[in-house]
Amino acid sequence: MSEAVVPDALVSPAVGSMYGEKAGGPTVDFSYVGIDAILEQMRRKAMKQGFELNIMVVGQSGLGKSTLMNTLFKSKVSRKSVLATAQEKIPKTIEIKSISHDIEEKGVRMKLTVIDTPGFGDQINNENCWQPIMKFINDQYEAYLQEEININRKKRIPDSRVHCCIYFIPPTGHCLRPLDVEFMRRLSKVVNIVPVIAKADTLTLEERDFFKKKIREELRANGIDVYPQKEFDEDAEDRMINEKIREMIPFAVVGSDQEYQVNGRRLLGRKTKWGTIEVENIAHCEFAYLRDLLIRTHMQNIKDITSSIHYEMYRVRRLNENNTAVAHANGIPEHHLAAHEM
Repeated sequence: MSEAVVPDALVSPAVGSMYGEKAGGPTVDFSYVGIDAILEQMRRKAMKQGFELNIMVVGQSGLGKSTLMNTLFKSKVSRKSVLATAQEKIPKTIEIKSISHDIEEKGVRMKLTVIDTPGFGDQINNENCWQPIMKFINDQYEAYLQEEININRKKRIPDSRVHCCIYFIPPTGHCLRPLDVEFMRRLSKVVNIVPVIAKADTLTLEERDFFKKKIREELRANGIDVYPQKEFDEDAEDRMINEKIREMIPFAVVGSDQEYQVNGRRLLGRKTKWGTIEVENIAHCEFAYLRDLLIRTHMQNIKDITSSIHYEMYRVRRLNENNTAVAHANGIPEHHLAAHEM
């Protein structure tokens, strides 16, 4: 009986190509199925579709929110950079303003939306100033939900949900303000919050460490679960990585979109009379850790938690509300509805 001929396309990538190239030698791995090729298929599909990331920045004016966003993505992505006015007045009420950019790096396309909240924390009375932000976040969940429940829904639903909220804490060196506690306590239930100490170069290293420790204690005391949330760790490896991040939160950051020449190297930094503060130098500040968390290591996880936890909680609540409203309209007693849901 003659030997079966194995098509080139089915030869293991170790000895030949998936795309019909000839094998490099006589040895053929007949046990190879090709399941691992799914990774390449997923990569190609993702490259075609591109990615979306929606980041909200919250904090009072003057804390360097725009500068930090420009530093993170090494381009003018903040609202102020694009829509600069001669002199921007502090709004009397909180405004929510977003601006989108298409960013490309090494063939990977990403639609980045930066959502700014001018007016937050800038009033004499800041009571309930978290409410417009909470409403905006929920409005994005509602828009996604309405698209999802359409009979003829889109093949790919536009995602305007807020994936991450960077909360800027003023570098007082003492403790969190009641405003900080109230905002993070309420918003941590609906969005991934990453707290940062803004303009951390105004603190000494000792002050910075004390302030970070104090903030972590206050977050625990007030039951505030910032990203990465302990309850969402998937396995032991995840827990080990995320525990190191949780020990560093809040990140003490310095932002700058100015380049300087230091010892023959070009780098982003802030020049002072006594030297240059290097933004990406972990000995100077923790910007690099924040960047790695948001972009290089946890970006997909941040989006997954938004979709599978925060949005899912909103979706369940809204659909339950709808069911209750329909039941009431049909004259079904509420205890019958509750028994049915159980």
